[in-house]
Amino acid sequence: MKTDSVNPIPAPLFNVPFEGSERAVELIGRINEFLHGELAALAREHGTDHEHGADRALLQQVWKRSHELGFYGMTLPTAMGGLGLSVLDHVLIKEAIYASGSPFAPHVFGELSGPPRVGALARKATPYQLQQFITPVAQADKAICFALTEAEAGSDAGAVQTRAVRDGDSFVIDGRKRFISGSPFADYAVLMASTASDPAEREVTAFFVDLKAPGVRVETGYKTMAGQSHTGDIVLEGCRVPAANQIGEPGRGLALALGRITVNRLLHCPAMLGLAQLALRDARDYALQRRQFGRAIGDFQAIQHMLADMATELCAARALMLGTARQIDAGSEARAEASMAKLFCSETAFRIADRAVQIHGGEGIVQGRRVEFLFRMLRMYRVLTGTSEIQRNTIAKELLAPQG
Repeated sequence: MKTDSVNPIPAPLFNVPFEGSERAVELIGRINEFLHGELAALAREHGTDHEHGADRALLQQVWKRSHELGFYGMTLPTAMGGLGLSVLDHVLIKEAIYASGSPFAPHVFGELSGPPRVGALARKATPYQLQQFITPVAQADKAICFALTEAEAGSDAGAVQTRAVRDGDSFVIDGRKRFISGSPFADYAVLMASTASDPAEREVTAFFVDLKAPGVRVETGYKTMAGQSHTGDIVLEGCRVPAANQIGEPGRGLALALGRITVNRLLHCPAMLGLAQLALRDARDYALQRRQFGRAIGDFQAIQHMLADMATELCAARALMLGTARQIDAGSEARAEASMAKLFCSETAFRIADRAVQIHGGEGIVQGRRVEFLFRMLRMYRVLTGTSEIQRNTIAKELLAPQG
């Protein structure tokens, strides 16, 4: 994939004070060395980029090395070896990771298949579940995915049709999960299934499911519009799951899954804005290099205004993201603010990528240019992890709720 970067670690776009802790500064420095050193070499060796993903063996190598360096589980609770990061520090570190442009960015923390998928479950997990599922994932020995979405259950999360029927010391599960991130290379799934005796009732329960067990398979073969293939379907046909794998109480699966939804919505913003920084940087560099009519296109006011709008909107989105992180750290629920951040950051990041393509002209619509990939990737974020319309619903609900 062509990029316009010259320096291995690009300088910040703006000379603004860093707002995180000294520990965050130190971690970002070490992670950048990892991304632009070992992982960059690994990507070159294996021909890995954003559209040519790594296989499970290579990802396992990345996970294990990140764990050795202390990065992989840093977002876990301190009792499980995490660093007890503030939300603000977490946001700033994640933004720096995605702004690096590394195709391994999602795997430094194990976002698709590692500790962030299980950290919030630790308080509900039994000792058996901690030993069997959570600890191996936290130590980068196993990978896990989160399986909620179905053909008829997306934004309406409670409408799951996958059924879990109690049979002695087991549950027999039948159903199909769609578009499950990380499933092609996962060992386990945290899977939501209906345990209601009446199909018309909503009683969603969570289970740990071994994806190598009889009666379950992962179907792959399709790619997202960003060209990535780390998404698949999980098909369950008479899959027998031990009752000991039930997570928490029956019917509390959605509450368990959505218990950290406010923080999780916010934590998608640094990925979007890190990628938007790449788009702005590439557009600026191209505007300085590309010449037309005897001068750099950056000398033309039309290009200057696009860059100015991109930079202004990026700064505004970052301010909303960081302000919401501070609110959560201060103890605020910040439900509406987190939805505002997810809505505004996703829409803003896509506009930045769109203008970056425009500035690149013909070069910007050719596959292989980073801005073309970023355009497709950032378009997806307006749908992923709660559509913009769902965020607006949440904001309006909070705004119209009875006061006092």
